[in-house]
Amino acid sequence: MSVRKAAMILYRCCWLAFLVLVSADVLADSAVPFGLVFLPAAAAVVIGLLVGRRSRGGLAGDRPAVEVGPPVTGRWVALNSPADKVPSHGTHGYGQTYAIDIVAEPEEGSRPPFRPLWPVARPNRDFPAFGAPLVAVADGTVVRAGDGRRDHLSRNSGPALAYLMLVEASARDMAGARWIVGNHVVLDLGDGVFAAYAHLRRGSLLVKEGDTVRAGQVLARCGNSGNSTEPHLHFQLMDDPDLDVARGIPFTWRGIGVPAGGSAFTAGEPPEPGAPAGADAERPAG
Repeated sequence: MSVRKAAMILYRCCWLAFLVLVSADVLADSAVPFGLVFLPAAAAVVIGLLVGRRSRGGLAGDRPAVEVGPPVTGRWVALNSPADKVPSHGTHGYGQTYAIDIVAEPEEGSRPPFRPLWPVARPNRDFPAFGAPLVAVADGTVVRAGDGRRDHLSRNSGPALAYLMLVEASARDMAGARWIVGNHVVLDLGDGVFAAYAHLRRGSLLVKEGDTVRAGQVLARCGNSGNSTEPHLHFQLMDDPDLDVARGIPFTWRGIGVPAGGSAFTAGEPPEPGAPAGADAERPAG
């Protein structure tokens, strides 16, 4: 077991210990001094910060961007992009250094906007990304796959987002990486490069672990499972299939590049099996 993996296990154990001590103090009038109750939580925070950071020297030594095809077809909009900042999601943890979130928007304004108060949540069918096909960015082998978790309602309002960040995200983080990414698939692209697709639709996987896939092959459908505000695809390249120890690898989508946050791009239809990944992709629309 690597040091990084052991640290992640200790991180989750510290949070669980904190919950146990708080419950004991509230429900059983525990004799544990009040200050000691928060020691496991403090330890978890420190471990999380250490695991989630990387040195400037480590960033400078990153490998060149790996060119692959786009994981979607049609018109999409980028969010939380490494074109804007690194790490794109504010942490290097779970291999997210160069991760990107994208949402389907067939026409400008066709996706429900964020609302401060109402409606608090929306059904997934209101979002054009829900059910959109996701395709293999290159030839590879499926090494991780799971689609048994539910697709929850959107979290794209002020109250719902607060619930996600303060309650739901913390609980998922304690439960482990699989609960954060929700339904997902990871492809081994060779040469130590793995592609992860997160937040897939429940029951939509068309592949299983051990399957060989071709560039452009439909893998699953976009969903809203895991730590997600709305139906979208979270995509990243990394150096290990285990999210607890993976480190991010830069990517570029053939014919598109790396779209900046808020910009729209259009990807063409999937290539024929065996054709170069993303050969038919169009350039960004914005």
